Formats: sequence, structure tokens, C-alpha cells
Amino acid sequence: MATHTHTGTATRTNVQKASTVVGAVFLLVGVLGFVPGITGNFDQLHFVGHESEAVLLGLFQVSVLHNIVHLLFGAAGIALARTATGARSFLLYGGIIYLVLFVYGLVIPQDSAGNFVPLNGFDNILHLLLGVGMVALALILTKGHKARA
Repeated sequence: MATHTHTGTATRTNVQKASTVVGAVFLLVGVLGFVPGITGNFDQLHFVGHESEAVLLGLFQVSVLHNIVHLLFGAAGIALARTATGARSFLLYGGIIYLVLFVYGLVIPQDSAGNFVPLNGFDNILHLLLGVGMVALALILTKGHKARA
């Protein structure tokens, strides 16, 4: 539910602010995945697959596709933050996607062809935290409010 200032322009709701911040973080992570030094083993960055030995911040296994998905996800978060309904949807359904990725990472062996994302143990923990956090933000920041477009 948007509030208005004395100038008559709408201010952003907390859920819109959260969606913007989460989107910006995803954009940053996507960009950093292409920066040698911040991404270790950069010379081993593959387009897709578990063979990519590149690791963002020395922890999170990444590929070109993985980085592109972060960029697109970040852009979606920022674009959907234009409305409270869009922001809530991004956080809620994006969080659900990350919870599914968490389960996927637990089920698919790390060295299998099915691990095309690629994912490692640190990614799995991060996906769980992101999923829970994004869903919580969507629900808590819109509790008691009727979302408006």
C-alpha cells in the first residue's frame, strides 16, 4: 500500500524497497561473477556445467550461465519493484525458486551432468537462506496490507 508525501508523489513501500535491494544484490553478484580475482579460477569459467571450477568469493561455484541468471534475476527484482504487487511476487516466487534450487542441490550429485547450474555445498546453504529470507520478506512486509498495482 503506497503512501503519499506532501508533494503528491507516491513513496515506495517496504516490500518495494526490499525487492529493489535484493534485485541490486543479484545484479552485483552477477557482475562480480565475471570479475577475475573476485571470482577465483576465472580461467576455468565454463558457460555451463559442473566442470566450471570458477568460484565467486572463493566459495560459490559459478558458470557464465549462473552469472547471467543472477543478472536477469536482479533486473527482474528491480523492474518488479515498481509496484508493491510486483515486488511481493518477485520476493515470494523468487524465494520459492531458491528453495527448489536448494532441494535440487541436495538431490543432484555435484559431479553429475544434472548439475548444470553448477551448485556446490556453499551454494546450497546460500539458496536455503535466500529462499527463506525472500519468502519471509514477501510475507512480513505485506502482512495486513492489500497489495496494489
